[in-house]
Amino acid sequence: MKTGVRLKLLRRSLRERRVLAHHVREIKVPRLQPDGEVVDEKTLGLVASVVMACPSLEKLVGFYPVYGHSFDRLTYALSTRPRLKEHVWIIGENSAITERSRKQVPPGLMDLEQVDQFLHFHDAWDSLSTLFLFSHKQGVLERDIFVQTLHRLPSLQHLCISNFDMDDFDDVTLQLLPPLQSLRLQDLAGITFWGLSEFSRTRSNQCIRQLSLVRLDIKYLSAISNLLLHLTSLQRFTLVQESSPEVAVGELVFQPIVASQQLRYLHWEILLPGSGNENLANSIRAGGFPNLRTIRAPSDHDGLLQMVCRPRAQIILPSDKYSKAYRATDESNLSGLARTLFTARKQAQKRIEDARKAAMYRVIIEEDGVVHEMFDIEGYMGTVESKITYTLDSDIPGSDNALIDVPDLVDGSKEVNPRDGCTGMWNASHHTGKKWWNHTERYRYHPVNLQRFF
Repeated sequence: MKTGVRLKLLRRSLRERRVLAHHVREIKVPRLQPDGEVVDEKTLGLVASVVMACPSLEKLVGFYPVYGHSFDRLTYALSTRPRLKEHVWIIGENSAITERSRKQVPPGLMDLEQVDQFLHFHDAWDSLSTLFLFSHKQGVLERDIFVQTLHRLPSLQHLCISNFDMDDFDDVTLQLLPPLQSLRLQDLAGITFWGLSEFSRTRSNQCIRQLSLVRLDIKYLSAISNLLLHLTSLQRFTLVQESSPEVAVGELVFQPIVASQQLRYLHWEILLPGSGNENLANSIRAGGFPNLRTIRAPSDHDGLLQMVCRPRAQIILPSDKYSKAYRATDESNLSGLARTLFTARKQAQKRIEDARKAAMYRVIIEEDGVVHEMFDIEGYMGTVESKITYTLDSDIPGSDNALIDVPDLVDGSKEVNPRDGCTGMWNASHHTGKKWWNHTERYRYHPVNLQRFF
């Protein structure tokens, strides 16, 4: 079957049945090229023609080509869909911008035509509520363009910004973000603890309900404390980084060091040991999180956070025993510095089983000085009166990583297959002839909900 035949058949059906086309809200386009490779103009034009046939389109799913600040038909077609509700920008390199960057420093790397073209793509997106901006191989989107773009989207509520250079997105840009409900900041070298502290005090940010800080290397715990204290609507908070945020030298602190009256879900993932886990556990004991109901801590050194949660009888999953990563982790390798969920669950289960070995209470039934029976009540890992559930489940079922990431969204390596598994023609050349032909199932695409990123 030739590449794109299914899309051409779909396009013909939509053009012939205009009433049906008006009801199309979402299109799943098959991956026609490996991740990161430039999509040829013919393929982009074919997908664009399908998009143009759907006037009420809200989502284009599973097909995220790299945008290199040059015109393409698909981006233009999407820019004309007024009901579009979500869009993923993967900003790639541009040869002209790269050449200018060798002779001058930002801003001004993008010329006026590139700036106007990118901004005008957003003019009709009054209904857009979810936007992803991801830099691929040092793609450039300058600071002023960020601000102007985001303020052109009146319905924007969920925003993810990832992998941009400090010249493109920094503390100043952070303060100029529009009011949002969900925000994810990831791999941004220009964001500092000072910028996050100032961001928490901005009145327009009080409506944020979900905040994710991924690999920003926050040095001081005070920045996190300010965020949790001042963002009064925050219900979900995610922190992922290598080093542990510490209390600044000479800073006077009281328990609870970090606190939030509204927070209900906390993902706390700090790979290297430090005082961060201990300070969080002490803050929970001091009543700093009265409404917290779920903690996910893949890097829970010594089980400090597991101890302040409700006891669990078992935390490993039935499917773990079939995992190579789980079986390969022996007792001597449980160092506490691994971030994989299989290792984290094995560590947590070991703590549960070790606690059971020691008797917490002993019940003695005695009558007239004679002991009739004696019972030992096994110990447990956790706090009985706690309302917090300790979980080590992944955002994507079966994944070894707790937190969903950009590659989970854009990676289409399993779907891109040179063999046409749908018809069986890939093995038609076998020497035994047609008797050997067989049908193989096409890879089943698993949709990724963009809301999981928050």
